[in-house]
Formats: sequence, structure tokens, C-alpha cells
Amino acid sequence: MRDSYIEVSPGRFREVQGRYFEDFVVGHIYEHRPGRTITDADNVWFTLLTMNTHPAHFDYELSKDTEFGKPLVVSPFTIALMTGMSVSDTSGKAVANLGWDEVRMTKPLFVGDTLYCESEVLEKRESASRPEQGIVTCKTIARNQHGEIVAHYKRTVLVWKRGFGALDN
Repeated sequence: MRDSYIEVSPGRFREVQGRYFEDFVVGHIYEHRPGRTITDADNVWFTLLTMNTHPAHFDYELSKDTEFGKPLVVSPFTIALMTGMSVSDTSGKAVANLGWDEVRMTKPLFVGDTLYCESEVLEKRESASRPEQGIVTCKTIARNQHGEIVAHYKRTVLVWKRGFGALDN
């Protein structure tokens, strides 16, 4: 477990984010809360920001004639949101992301859907070249408000061991 807050002086508290390498246990599952409802602005802004201008993401008239009948949430936004929702539990003390693997979009996500995520620790190991750090791999799953899995991936991060790094200052 991790403490959510530390007392930095009498009556003064600081939120703590993430886990040190030692805190991860293979098989543990972290439910990331709160959930996040996707808005039209989220979808359009991310689509334009990333220059992914496929009309299926923001052209409501064109989308009426697709199999979905409405615009799809742009997939990289879903992945970015899943990653952001998981940071406080999985990578708040990370040195770096090492990779995303087995990324799958299993059901469409639409404006108005609410995303809920959880991450399971799949493996951890000491870093061979950095004795003050370790490598952790988690599988993150995103569900919509109906409990349907809409996406999942494996993410590997390089994480500080306790007593190293300056992440709690």
C-alpha cells in the first residue's frame, strides 16, 4: 500500500503520488478513480491537436451514415486518458515510460461515455543497469459506464526505488 498523504510539518500535508518499486506486488490490481466522462470538446480538441482529422471523429453529419451513427472518440485520446488516470497508482514515481504493448481497442467509445480504468501488476524486476531503479509492467483496462471493456494495453515503466530520486520533495 502507499500512503496518500505525508505530513511535511505540523498540520501541513502533501499528497503523495505513485509507488516505489518495492511497493508493487505482482497480481495486485489498482482501480483508478474518479472516472472520466468524455465531452465533445475533449474529442475535437485532441483530434485537432494531434492532426488526426479523420471525419469519423468530428463530422456529425458524415458519422450518421456510419455503422456507429455518431462520431467515435479518437483512439489516441482514449489511450492518453487511460495512461493519465493510472499515473497516481502506477507511474507517479517513474523515471520513464519504456513502452506500450498489446494496445487493443475492443469497443467504440463515444462522447458522453464515462471511462473507468484499472491496472494489474503483471511483472517487476530489478534494473540490470540502474541499481536504484526497477522495471514494472502493468496491464491497464478501460471500461465504459456499462462495464464493457473498450480498450486495454500493457505499459512498462522504469520506477525509482525507495530512498532514491527527488519525487517526494
